[in-house]
Amino acid sequence: MSLLEIKKKIGSVKNTKKITKAMQLVAASKMQKFQKKALSSRGYVKELLGILSQNISSDTETIYTEERTEGPTLFVIYTSDKGLCGALNTKLLNTLFRSDKWNNTSDKLLITIGKKASEFAKNNKIDVAERFIGIPENINDLEALEVVDKILTYWRENKCSEIVFTAPHYKNSFTNYPVQKQFLPMNKEMLETHMGLDEEMPEDDEMINLNKADTFMLFNPSAEDVAERLHEQIVQGLFLQAFLELKAAEYSSRMLAMNNATEAADKMIDDLTLTFNKARQQAITQELAELIGASAAVENN
Repeated sequence: MSLLEIKKKIGSVKNTKKITKAMQLVAASKMQKFQKKALSSRGYVKELLGILSQNISSDTETIYTEERTEGPTLFVIYTSDKGLCGALNTKLLNTLFRSDKWNNTSDKLLITIGKKASEFAKNNKIDVAERFIGIPENINDLEALEVVDKILTYWRENKCSEIVFTAPHYKNSFTNYPVQKQFLPMNKEMLETHMGLDEEMPEDDEMINLNKADTFMLFNPSAEDVAERLHEQIVQGLFLQAFLELKAAEYSSRMLAMNNATEAADKMIDDLTLTFNKARQQAITQELAELIGASAAVENN
């Protein structure tokens, strides 16, 4: 490789490094924003669970607590629309499609959220009941309700017996992992599983004591109606929480991936610079040798 080619390659790698560094900074900024939103959504769901557990008996049944034995299992998977976020999407896809729950269920439906899951299903010829692509990052409550309402329609119209979500759980800036969670039917075990994923919440927090309910509360129009509305809001809150954690995990993974790319570019620049210096030194040595040889030849003549 000539000196000019090495020099051009060094310049190309330096330009790539500028891009990866910029993408790393953008991802870090967005990760912090979604991190705050995800933690706030956890607090919102926690408060709803507190209202439910302290004021309504755990024996109160609604459409969202029905235990069904007939109908397909509805699987919902969250992935990103874009790549360059490490192994995030691969881990999510493997968590669902390699799970015993998926492989041992013969009657099932699939809803994909994100372009990567939709493309995977299409490439592997997996039937998809609903596809949601390009959900805006600044999604408001109304837009979120429109999406979750389409999912809940399958439950309200008895088109499924269970709803299972696969989504990332955001722990911190460097750690997130995929989890498979039951969303419906709603029961004590399901809610404790969701809230137990939050390491920041103490296990003995009375807000998740689902067996405790005061009996002095007056309800209008009825405790059943209030319970059904609370159950619906909890499911909606869990859906939005999962989406926000997906975005926090996506940008966290992208930040780490771009950081690794920047470090790899630094190493490549160092290696190319060393190669350039060696080649230049070799060229100088060759020129000196030729000059000395020519001088000696002249003297001999």
